[in-house]
Amino acid sequence: MAEMESKVLAILDKIRPYILRDGGDISLIKIESGVVYVKMSGACEGCFALDVTLKQGVEKLLLENVPGIIGVINV
Repeated sequence: MAEMESKVLAILDKIRPYILRDGGDISLIKIESGVVYVKMSGACEGCFALDVTLKQGVEKLLLENVPGIIGVINV
């Protein structure tokens, strides 16, 4: 599990600059049963593109690069 978490954190660190550039941020809350729980904050809260960013950006990268991940949920 620690290896999975470190891989997830590495991916989040790669995409964080793009999210920060738009005034938002992303934080890992937990990983449970292959689901990554994140907190999107700043300009991401209430943003019309949040679902697109989360599913087509964050989730897609995690599914492709971290074995065992099955989804991402914003909390």
